[in-house]
Amino acid sequence: MKVAIYSRDAPKTLRGLPTNVANRIRGKVEQYVADPASQANNVKALQGEKGYLRLGVGDWRVIFREDGSVVLIVRVAARVWL
Repeated sequence: MKVAIYSRDAPKTLRGLPTNVANRIRGKVEQYVADPASQANNVKALQGEKGYLRLGVGDWRVIFREDGSVVLIVRVAARVWL
């Protein structure tokens, strides 16, 4: 089973978002951690950054890396900023 670990900046961004948006993002991350195949159509390799993936959640993107059973959430940002 995989475990999600958030970097220092990701929770700060989530706290600044409206509650419903933050909960939706957290829910998608948890879905991915529980079953990566369930979010396969929303996950793509990040161009220009080897080893990083992005998970699309509406107008938001979750940048993360996988290292064995650990999913490290590096950044949560609006789509326009990526």
